[in-house]
Amino acid sequence: MLPPSTDLVAPPGYSPTVGALVAMLTYTRASTIAAVDALTVADLDHQHDATANPIGVLLAHIGAIEWSLLTWTLEGAQPAPQEWGEFGPLIRLGPDAWAAARGRSLDELLARLASLRERTLAGLQRVDDAWLTNHASLPWMPNPTTNLWTWYHVMEDELNHRGQIRWLRSRLPSVVAAHGVRGADSD
Repeated sequence: MLPPSTDLVAPPGYSPTVGALVAMLTYTRASTIAAVDALTVADLDHQHDATANPIGVLLAHIGAIEWSLLTWTLEGAQPAPQEWGEFGPLIRLGPDAWAAARGRSLDELLARLASLRERTLAGLQRVDDAWLTNHASLPWMPNPTTNLWTWYHVMEDELNHRGQIRWLRSRLPSVVAAHGVRGADSD
């Protein structure tokens, strides 16, 4: 995996704008990984209330969104039935996703994210900056979007859920027990 950098410049092997996107995706992922450091399966499965998504589900969902969009835009194919069975329930958050992600360890969730990111990075090495302005026909979108918007969505979805993860983590029973009050929120 590429190391995160605040320079946000293209790493070797990528065109300039695609590379800047790669740098942003890399920094985003590093901040997500830092937000879940050392969580246990119990922490990952904890549900704050009856409608909250557990942290483990949010991590699995982040992977499912990346899987879906890399399959359609970078691999140019409809998702394979086997992968659809694995990732499909995690696309939409809620009870089906909760059931699909429950009991997964942090190592397992992070390994899945890393494997997907390897596919994404390999795909992004094969495209150039002009590809970013090409339209991606995504079956669930009423209008075509550009590939740049699609990959912006991958990043903004992850950042949104990373914020939820941080909030949820600060309220985990293990954190409250260790600190006597809810844990400190952090950036």
